[in-house]
Formats: sequence, C-alpha cells, structure tokens
Amino acid sequence: MPSRFLLAVLLLSTLHAQTEPRQVARLLEPPLQSPDLVAHQLRHYLRAKIPPLPTPGSAQQWTADSQRLRRRLLDEVVFHGWPREWVEAPLKFEDAGLIPSGPGYKIRKLRYEIVPGFWSSAILYEPDPLPAKAPAILNVNGHVGPPGKSVEYKQKRCINQARQGILSLNLEWFSYGELDHPHNVHWFGAHLDLAGANAVGLFYLAMRKGLDYLYDHPNADRARLGVTGLSGGGWQTIFLSSLDERVSVAVPVAGYASSISRLERPGNIGDIEQNPTDLLLLADYPHLTALRAPRPTLLIYNAEDNCCFRAPLVKPYIFDQILPFFRLYNQANLLAWHENLDPGDHNYQLDNRRQSYRFFTTHFRLPVTDAEIPVDAEVKSAAELTVGLPIDNLTILGLARKLADRPARSYPPDLARTVRYQPVTLSQAWALNNSKSKGLETRSWRFDFSNGLSATAVWLKAIEAPANSPATLLLNDQGKKASPPEASDRVNRGEQVLAVDLLFTGDAAPQNPGPYAYIPMISSAGDRPLGLEAAQLIALARWLGVPKTRVETTGPRSQVIAKVAATLAPNLFSEVLPRAGLPNLRHLLTAPVEYQSAPDLFCLDLLSIFPSTAPRP
Repeated sequence: MPSRFLLAVLLLSTLHAQTEPRQVARLLEPPLQSPDLVAHQLRHYLRAKIPPLPTPGSAQQWTADSQRLRRRLLDEVVFHGWPREWVEAPLKFEDAGLIPSGPGYKIRKLRYEIVPGFWSSAILYEPDPLPAKAPAILNVNGHVGPPGKSVEYKQKRCINQARQGILSLNLEWFSYGELDHPHNVHWFGAHLDLAGANAVGLFYLAMRKGLDYLYDHPNADRARLGVTGLSGGGWQTIFLSSLDERVSVAVPVAGYASSISRLERPGNIGDIEQNPTDLLLLADYPHLTALRAPRPTLLIYNAEDNCCFRAPLVKPYIFDQILPFFRLYNQANLLAWHENLDPGDHNYQLDNRRQSYRFFTTHFRLPVTDAEIPVDAEVKSAAELTVGLPIDNLTILGLARKLADRPARSYPPDLARTVRYQPVTLSQAWALNNSKSKGLETRSWRFDFSNGLSATAVWLKAIEAPANSPATLLLNDQGKKASPPEASDRVNRGEQVLAVDLLFTGDAAPQNPGPYAYIPMISSAGDRPLGLEAAQLIALARWLGVPKTRVETTGPRSQVIAKVAATLAPNLFSEVLPRAGLPNLRHLLTAPVEYQSAPDLFCLDLLSIFPSTAPRP
C-alpha cells in the first residue's frame, strides 16, 4: 500500500504540478504577428465593404434614385431607434434677446431644444435693415475647443454674411462652448448606439433644428438656404445638405473624405458620428456629395492640412468622381473646388471665407463679392455670446441613460442579427513555433479565417496528459501575454489550454491608430466587431475539437465576447468563467465606461438583448 500511495503522488505531481506562471509567461509573451499585418487585413476587409458609386444614365434616373436613397438613409440609419415624436417634434426655440452689435446687423441670442431635456444655444446675426425675404445660412461648428460658437473666424464670417444681407445662424456644437461637458464628448455617442439609438441621429437633429428655424423665419427666403462649416462643421454641412433638399447652397470646408482615402490614411477616420453605424450599407461620402447634384456646392480643402483631408488626396474621390453627376443635369459649373494655399493648414481663414462669400452671393443672386469687411473690433468674447442653458441640461451620456430606460421591445430580440453574426471557418492554421521542455508541450499559432481576418494563440499541455484532455480557452482583455497564472493553473489540472488573442486584442490588434479607429468603420460597414470576435471564438473552439470546452475570461470585453459566443453556440461550451468583468451591460452607461477602453462592446441595440442581467451564462 505505501508504495502504491507514493506512486500515485508521484504520478499526480508529474501530471498536475509541472508548470508555474513564470515559465508560462516566457511562452505567451512573444508576439505572433505584427500590428501592421492586422491593420492591412482590416483595410482590405473594409475596402471590400465600401459601396461603389452608381452610374445613372440620366438626370431623371439619378433624381429618382436620390429620393429613395435619402429616405432610406434617414429611416434606416439616421433615425434608427429614435422616438418618432422626437424626430417630428415642433420647433422649441427661445429668444434671449439682442446684444450690442456693429453697424449693419443685429445679434440675437437663442436657445433651442434638440430632444426633450437637451438644449443647445445659437446666435442669430440679422441684417439691419432686415429684408422682407433674405437668404439664410446655417453656420455649423467643428472641433474648436472651449471657444465654441465664439471662435474668431466664425464670428467674422457670420458678421460679414449679415452685412451682405443674409440671415446668419451660428450654432453651438456638442462638447464645445456652452455644451462643454465631459459627458458631451462625441465618443459618448457610442453609448447612444448601445441604448438602441443610432448616435448620428442626435447630431443630425441638432443641426436640422437650426435649418428648421431658418426655414420658418418670417424673413427668410426658403428658396435660398445655405450651410457651411469647417472640419466637423464641414462634415455637418455635407451630411445635412445632402439629406435635406431645402439646402440650396452648401460650402463644406475640410470636413470629410471618401472611405477609401480614409483607409489609406487611418488617422483621417474621424469621430463616431462621422462613421454612423450601417451608413456604408447604403452610401459613402462620395454618394452624399452626389446627392447634392444639381444644387450649387463648393468643396473647399486645404493643401497641407495639418489635421486631415488634404486637398490633393481627397479630390480624386470627392470632386472628380462626382462631377459626372452634375453633368447629367448640364450643371457641371455648380460643383466647384477650391484648394487653399494660404495658410494651407486646417482653416476657415480669410482666403477660404472670401471663396465662400463669392459662392453664396453668386448663387443667392446678391451683389457678388469676395471682399471681407474688417470686423476685428466687433468680435465678441465667449462670455458676451453666452446664452445660458438649463442647469439640469441633458448630455449625450445622460440621454443614452434616458433612452436605456425605455420599456422593453414587444418583440423578442435576435442576438445573431444584432451582432451581425456570420460563422467563419479556418482557412489556414499556421504553426509558428513549438516547445517540449520541463514536462510542458506548446505550439504557437496564427489563424487565418475565411473572412480574411486573423487571430493568434498559444496551445499548452503537459507532455504526459492525454491527447483528449479537457480544454480551456483563455481570453484576456490585455492579450494572451497577461494569462500566465490561468494557463499554468489549468495545465496543472491536466487540461490542455489555448490562450487566444481574438481580433482587436493583443497580437490581433492594430496600433497607431488602435482598435477604436477601425471599429466604427466596421460598424458603419454593417458588421459588428462583437459578432466578428464571437465568430472567431466559436471557430477556434470547434477547431480544438474537445467536447464542451471551457472558457475563462479576464476583463469586460472578453467576458461579453464569450457570453455572446456561448449564446450563439449553446452546446459548444461547458462553462464560461468571467473574472474582472461587468456586473451587467448597463454598467457601461452607469460607470460610465469610456468608448476607447472597450469599443467593441458599444454595439447598436445590444442593451435590448441583455437589458439588465449580468452578461454571464
């Protein structure tokens, strides 16, 4: 008996106590593929998703196609998940009175409600005297920092427009000026997606309300309405003016590019509202530009823009490809291009303003001018232009929380549809390295999947353990290199382990820019990163070939990925054990969790699938 007991102890120690985390760490730390390769795969994947421009045969055909495309973009993308009563609500503007101004115009303070409980501010520059029917321009803002609507170049533009006989409305923008609040940072738009309302809808409503105000102004000529702005204001200009036919003249400045050119320079990918979820299922920015035909449109870009969208790199996709649409109407002259050389950086300074003055006055049928009246002495401080907003004004995050509290849908949610789950298969498993030492056998893998994307993993097993040993898949938000304690523990239990880096984690993540830049484009293309990751996990569990594989996760991203995979493939996993995860998905809103730390979890409508329960099996 004693000899048998000692033999059993020796056998157990051989099988189950042969590793320690330090030994395993040396095997999990080496990278198995470069972030440049991952970025290349993502660019290739996304490029195939970009919709090509149509080739209409006539102006009549494009006019009809345009109407259908606008309606679909508004119904299926912009207003997805937004209460109809909010979308169709009557205007709610409040006049806060006049403030001193210079000669030839008046300045009026306004505040308006975007959606119930969420107010913004605006400044109206009125010609003095005010014509019975004046053209009007909506001046939208970009990423200007604390000055917001008071930024110097915008005030000069609005004053000059008013002195040209134009009603000029200067809107505030989320996160700047009077809307400068930490919870108005644009990335909190992802929290709106999570709560079931496409983030772009809020941005669209905010600018459309300004257009509605001008359209209903008793002294505005509804046939002569324009929009212009720099950077994010340029994005707002093309987005609003392409989808709302009331905008007769548009001058976007350095605000957008085609998805192809943005993929070529990933630093130009932009904020979340500039990559609306599902936009690319229907249209890209060249399509939006084509929707302007044949309405007058001046595209202004800067030669050496130090932010984004350099003129020579944008023009082939945004101007050259769209000119034929204007030619269908024999109106090629109504699509104009200006490349700014002075100062040539990211600007709406004098040269660009003069170009806009000439374009607007020409197409508003006013006395044509490209001269700017010097108004430096009339520029107001931010304090002087402060309108005042409610103390309890909502924020983007606050609105997301409010939307999350809506009653549950009356129809059963569909997880596979919500995460756009498409099964993938392994097209190639590349064995990159192996070891057999000190009782431990390992093999390092790179996995290429049928959709062109990849993952990496390290497989570990005690040499003496049976080939059909139970298996555990390890996921860690910090990558496989952070999993040595868990890997060592499971190997010492006699199991085989696969420590995995799924897409957007560890070795399978791009860098400079990181996942936060690519993930919005994937969602814009109609896929969901969460669905791609879950599909990889399911495919790897099947490749491993061990019935009822366990999954252990560390971190909220890995936890939710595993939960989704286990729900989609209910008979594949025996257990999902989460560590350092979320108590529930609402925690993303209540904490709040910032988008950049877990961008794949902010999946449109996901909260309707797991509304208040912990995301655990």
